Amino acid sequence: MPLLDVQNLTTRFHTRNGIVHAVEDVSFQVEAGQTLGIVGESGSGKSVTCYSLLGLIPQPPGRIHGGKAIFDGTDLLSCSARELRRIRGKRISMIFQDPMTSLNPYMRIRDQLVEPLEIHEGLRGAKALDRAVEALAEVGIPEPEKRIDAYPHEFSGGMRQRVMIAMALITRPELLICDEPTTALDVTVQKQVLDLIRDRQRDLGTAVIFITHDLEVVSQVCDHVNVIYAGRIVEAATRSELFREPLHAYTRSLLQSIPARHSRDEELYTIPGLPPDMSKPPAGCAFQPRNRLGDAARCVTDRQPELTEVKPGHWVQDCPGCLA
Repeated sequence: MPLLDVQNLTTRFHTRNGIVHAVEDVSFQVEAGQTLGIVGESGSGKSVTCYSLLGLIPQPPGRIHGGKAIFDGTDLLSCSARELRRIRGKRISMIFQDPMTSLNPYMRIRDQLVEPLEIHEGLRGAKALDRAVEALAEVGIPEPEKRIDAYPHEFSGGMRQRVMIAMALITRPELLICDEPTTALDVTVQKQVLDLIRDRQRDLGTAVIFITHDLEVVSQVCDHVNVIYAGRIVEAATRSELFREPLHAYTRSLLQSIPARHSRDEELYTIPGLPPDMSKPPAGCAFQPRNRLGDAARCVTDRQPELTEVKPGHWVQDCPGCLA
């Protein structure tokens, strides 16, 4: 039985300019100890998918229109706010994209690390502080006994991200959601952060959902990958299968855009155009206007492509133009 089973999740935002169809009919599973990658461009629905699971989308204008998210027998989408608060931060934790805006600039690191221990485990005083110092040491912060009294602005970007990781893991969660945790970091610090997440996952047996637009990162850390575009999963497979035999034109376009796949003098491939305006969702294949690696003339225009299992464990939308 999977640790998390998301079924037909649909999230929309009701704005003055119309209803934005941010996530439509998304389903996936996460096994204990597994790393699932959710990949796509900015605005594709990656973060909204996971924010919906934790009740973190603003309501209004956001509204979950349908679906289930069964976490160890509890539906996260229909449980009470009190029950969700008991799970969020304790059994499910999240590392946010920008630690400078996620950490409270007015609070010392000590107070921010101790807070989840006070809320979820009832720890106070010296015991909570010892756990907080230990958490900083585990993520590689030098002299944690001294640095724990610092403020966020006294840390570098990489160190702030380590603090976020320590805060997310201090309660030993069963599921960790990472929302593009390496986007603002240079490549050296990025590798250190990825190695750190992987090491802590191995030590704690934590399942991880890794949200990113970077397929290089996916190739390093993920076991299974969901490629999402215009709020829908267009392809889902194991990491090795996806990189060996990508089927959907969007997946192939993302892979083609990886700089390492180009020779020194070769022009970098970019996907033309922009993702669709999801306040006016297309009736047919959402990727048709940008499809250059398939056959756009054959893309469906009168229905939404359906996710179909083409071989065991490999799912892809059944649009002829995107599969060409």
